[in-house]
Amino acid sequence: MSHDEFPTEQQAVVTCGLPYANGDLHVGHLRTYVGGDSFARALETLGQETAYVSGSDMHGTPVAVNAEQQGVDPEDFALEWHEQYAETFPKFNVEFDNYGHTHDETNTELTQEIVRTLEEEGYVYEKEIRVAYDPVADDHLPDRYVEGTCPYCGAKARGDECDEGCQRHLEPGEVEDPKSTITGNPAEYRERTHKFFRVSEFSDYLTEFLDGLEGTSNARNQPRQWIEEGLQDWCLTRDMDWGIDYPGDAEEDIVLYVWVDAPVEYISSTKQYAESAEGEGYDWERVWKEDGEIVHVIGRDIIQHHTIFWPAMLEAADYNAPRAVAATGFITINGKGLSTSRNRAIWAKEYLEEGFHPDLLRYYLMTTGGLQQDVDFSWDAFQEKVNGELVGTVGNFWYRSLLFAYRNYEGTPDAEVSPDVEDRIEGAIGEVREAVNDYSIRGIGQAATRLAQFGNEYIQRNEPWKLTDEEPEQAAQVIRDCVQIAKAVGVLIAPITPDKAQALWEQLGEDGAVEDARIEDALEAPPRHFAEPGELFEKIEDERVDELNEKLAERVDAASDGEPDGDEDDEHDENDAAGDLEPLLEDRIGFGEFQDLDIRVGRIEVAEGIEGADDLARLEVDIGFETRQVVAGIKQLHDLEELTGEKIILLANMEPAELFGVESNGMILAAGDEADLLTTHGDAEIGEKVQ
Repeated sequence: MSHDEFPTEQQAVVTCGLPYANGDLHVGHLRTYVGGDSFARALETLGQETAYVSGSDMHGTPVAVNAEQQGVDPEDFALEWHEQYAETFPKFNVEFDNYGHTHDETNTELTQEIVRTLEEEGYVYEKEIRVAYDPVADDHLPDRYVEGTCPYCGAKARGDECDEGCQRHLEPGEVEDPKSTITGNPAEYRERTHKFFRVSEFSDYLTEFLDGLEGTSNARNQPRQWIEEGLQDWCLTRDMDWGIDYPGDAEEDIVLYVWVDAPVEYISSTKQYAESAEGEGYDWERVWKEDGEIVHVIGRDIIQHHTIFWPAMLEAADYNAPRAVAATGFITINGKGLSTSRNRAIWAKEYLEEGFHPDLLRYYLMTTGGLQQDVDFSWDAFQEKVNGELVGTVGNFWYRSLLFAYRNYEGTPDAEVSPDVEDRIEGAIGEVREAVNDYSIRGIGQAATRLAQFGNEYIQRNEPWKLTDEEPEQAAQVIRDCVQIAKAVGVLIAPITPDKAQALWEQLGEDGAVEDARIEDALEAPPRHFAEPGELFEKIEDERVDELNEKLAERVDAASDGEPDGDEDDEHDENDAAGDLEPLLEDRIGFGEFQDLDIRVGRIEVAEGIEGADDLARLEVDIGFETRQVVAGIKQLHDLEELTGEKIILLANMEPAELFGVESNGMILAAGDEADLLTTHGDAEIGEKVQ
């Protein structure tokens, strides 16, 4: 891999964390898969040769448990879900170059080959460990058949992960007060021989790996604590009969841990793509063993596996390390944790059945918050985003520009793009390049939407309808500019809304597919003639949203009848808050970490809305030493004119960020959904530090 700016000369592969083949997909899953798809498409728009691959995770206890409950073979059970996923992803324009699964021959052989290499290199040893045993069922218990208490934070934990507390990976025998989920009775620990991978020998390597890792900051920072506390060796095997057999092991009930073969599927799926007709010329071995650009897009709950275990295994087996790990935040529904047990979820099939275009959801998921931030889904916010940005900004500009061009010139007017407009398009291209290299899919969408906003303002300011008779050349110039802007918006937004961008492409009379366009094509002249355009986005009415909210409420109420207050049976779901409050974080920080936060008393000197942004305001905040420019989402929640002179509390050492083209150097602190700004009770001086 390199750390050169994209596009590079090396081939790239983008992967997504594998979905467990054991249940329906919902918007929480789609955020990751749409994110990976959008990023892979954006890389290709820049000219980077890219493969986008993934597959279904067929192994592990969740699959075995659910198959057993339904009285079917685990392979048949998992294959049914695998086939459903393979059919569902394209319906959301998630187009993998290869979508395999972990139980196929390619992944089985490659996984066993890598494990044999680990053994040959001396990184595997045997050790007797305590394994949970159910005396009632007279059977050893795999991880997910065990629950108890996390030995690190005291939260309720599963056998292999503290999913409700500190998010640590847990080795067999670590969970305290173990209980069998099969019988509900207390389990007991018994000695059992298992295979271990010497992860502890890779501490220095992993520290260096994290220092150079690109992607989201949570993927770099979260694993450092585990390294600093001392890495534990990793148990590679489990007491099960469903999974990939340990190579050469005679015991039939010992298989490889699911997190050994699951990430190997990234390599296997890439290999399968390279060996297909579509992948001709793609060198999977060069990508994975030499200098390929490997990017993992994953959920936040599996950071440890992708930044500790996986790179250590790759290094030991002499494979290439990932260039980037981008971890998405969680999805909440109407401000509360997504809960599959309570049916508080927006299911993939439900969204499609409601008749909404997939690109609307793609745009919402990709432009509402940064990739690593938690995103709340509500039908009201979905309506606002669609109506405001896609209908009111992008769609409105596309339609009015092309319609005027068609009616007056039968297509693109015969004129050159004006220098100012060309500069503005080049600026948007630069914003997209920067966003891709920052792994900011939101930035890609914002750059395209801002360009459409500029187009709306440009056509409104120049009023070509008033110029057609008196100044026809000027009118032609304005519309020529607008058609070029429309094409540029289509090229730039295509990674996020591929179908709608393709529809625009066809309305412009362009040949081929917009997905084959490169970013420089945003400045290439559109065809001289095109047909009458149609509107590409449709407004969502209030009555429709009311109906959808009512359906969701009825589902949640029906599923909650007789259920306890927690979401105890949800696999990766966040817990409900007490009342309307968010739950307290279980993971504590030390006083030293708090002292790293530079929190200052400030005074707002200037407060004004940011043009084109519904919620964002630009503030100038005096913090004693200097005046900081800060962007805050308070435009709709405060009278900005009344904020001048107000004392606030500012996090001063926040990393700079750019929002709607405005750089933000700090974060003001506020409480609740109404952004109640924090201030001081007494007369603290401007610039004084909060301690």
